[in-house]
Amino acid sequence: MPDGFDTRETWPFQCLRCLHVWEEDFVVRSLTDAYGNEGHIWLSSGVPVPPPWSGACCPCCGAYGVTWFPSGYSTRHPELVPALDPEPAPVFVPAPAPLPVRSPAVARTHLPGRLLVALGVPLALFVGYELYTSVVAVARPHP
Repeated sequence: MPDGFDTRETWPFQCLRCLHVWEEDFVVRSLTDAYGNEGHIWLSSGVPVPPPWSGACCPCCGAYGVTWFPSGYSTRHPELVPALDPEPAPVFVPAPAPLPVRSPAVARTHLPGRLLVALGVPLALFVGYELYTSVVAVARPHP
């Protein structure tokens, strides 16, 4: 029968992209089987997860460039973990003034539409001419 025990660990992380600092709590289940082999299962909220040093993701920006500190690091070095500031009050930004509306007579077609017409009409005429000559050539008997 496997033998084991659980320990709680808190790991501080810092995102290398947005410099966000946060901590995550883990439960480490250490197990020893009948042959003396040891194993560790990392749990977060009761769900098995990879160890903190592999594949951590920033909760703010989603970057995977995250550095981690050993368990208990933030309690030994509180000056390195910034205190959580209260969320700043929202800044009022006035709505931009509406743009002047052009009259329908002044409105112009866009450049891509003009380009399609400039290339499409000659192409359609060329293809039509080639089809016409091939149909007329087939319909006319050769002398």
